[in-house]
Amino acid sequence: MADRMSARDRIEAVATGFTDLDVDLPDNADTDGPIGWTGYDGARARAAERTGERESVVCGTGRVGGTEAVLIAFEFGFLGGSVGGRTGLLVEAAFERAVRLRLPVVSLIATGGSRMQEGMRALSQLHRMAKAASTARTSGVPHVAVLRDPTTGGGWATLGAGADVTLALDGAQVGFAGSRVRPAGDPHAYTAQSQFETGHVDRVLSDEELPEVLGRWLTLLTSRGEERADVPEALGSDRGLPDSGWDAVRRARADWRPRAGQYLDAYFDWREDISGDRCAGVDAGVLCGFGVRGGRTVAYAAQCGTATRPAGFRTAARLVRLADRLGIPVLTLVDTPGAANDAGAERGGVGGAIAELFGAIADARVPLTTLVIGEGGSGGALAFAAPGRTWVTADSYFSVTGPEAAAAILKRDDDDVPAIAGQLRLRPQDVVELGIANGVVLPRSRSVDAPEVRLAVRRAAGRV
Repeated sequence: MADRMSARDRIEAVATGFTDLDVDLPDNADTDGPIGWTGYDGARARAAERTGERESVVCGTGRVGGTEAVLIAFEFGFLGGSVGGRTGLLVEAAFERAVRLRLPVVSLIATGGSRMQEGMRALSQLHRMAKAASTARTSGVPHVAVLRDPTTGGGWATLGAGADVTLALDGAQVGFAGSRVRPAGDPHAYTAQSQFETGHVDRVLSDEELPEVLGRWLTLLTSRGEERADVPEALGSDRGLPDSGWDAVRRARADWRPRAGQYLDAYFDWREDISGDRCAGVDAGVLCGFGVRGGRTVAYAAQCGTATRPAGFRTAARLVRLADRLGIPVLTLVDTPGAANDAGAERGGVGGAIAELFGAIADARVPLTTLVIGEGGSGGALAFAAPGRTWVTADSYFSVTGPEAAAAILKRDDDDVPAIAGQLRLRPQDVVELGIANGVVLPRSRSVDAPEVRLAVRRAAGRV
């Protein structure tokens, strides 16, 4: 069922102080539109009378939470929120205003697609809208899309799927194909929940949740700063440094060791996750998003102790590229036995996904900070690490490959694994001495109230 809220009601539900954009639109000079669709003039006039709007989108500025933003709200009651020539002009003007005023954009989408009564003139507006959104993106303007019911066709394929962060209302129909043209089969595939499950939507939420969540996202995405992210304090009890390589491996794999979620909760005042790689993949073993720490935004990409799948690497690369474009520093947490190496991972392009993350980190202009909190297995771990800005905890290891894999490569017995772990020099103190990590971060003593993180080993003074 289509979203029953009008464009202005939807705006009022999330924003205050809304002011319409002053845009001169060309008159509809052609009888029944550019392709002479019989009855189009009458349908357009009835839509305007019924909704009180001159077109299928309402554009303007207002405050969402504490952030001034440009809003683009589709009016489904105006010919199904369809995109016509004048719709494209309004959307273009809205993005131009956002770039000029350096304001984030919020798209509240409810559309059945392009307006067939205008033929290719309507469809070509997708180029116009995509260009406007791309110009804003390269200008560092964040864009959050809210998918209402329905979000189909070109509205989904440009403003929805192309946004930096995509939120969807529970129960919304979301898909490129509209309900009257899609084949029979799997109706769940065309829902907001399905798009979330397959990595195309960051979160599905209720009407009641939308205002607060949207406001939080605008706060996160509009905070910029050149300062590096603080090195997190190590969690857990202070067990000192491991005596042997095998001891380091066992500690990194222990059930009692704190995991990424605990680190993120301790580090941030509050945070919001992004979800999915936008290529039909979600890896539950990787947490990515943005959080507030001490009044400023830091982005994060954290491994959760499992073998990282292609979607995990691609989601992390998506996070790093977005943070870099918005000027937000990045924190990464390394904890993985390595990249997933099963047949499904290979078919999913795990090598290309790792390369994508390596490239995103290499290209990043914002500062990145890394803490290895557990296992650091081979290239799947290194892909998450910041060159020259990596710390390790005492309950971690970092290795060219896992000790079991090394034994298999060398055709050695399982009994040789502990000795090989020592030969690999994978202990946290070894990694520091090799110049790969800046230092070992230990938990702060409960009796010590020091503002700085305590380091057991430093490679160079003043590097924190």
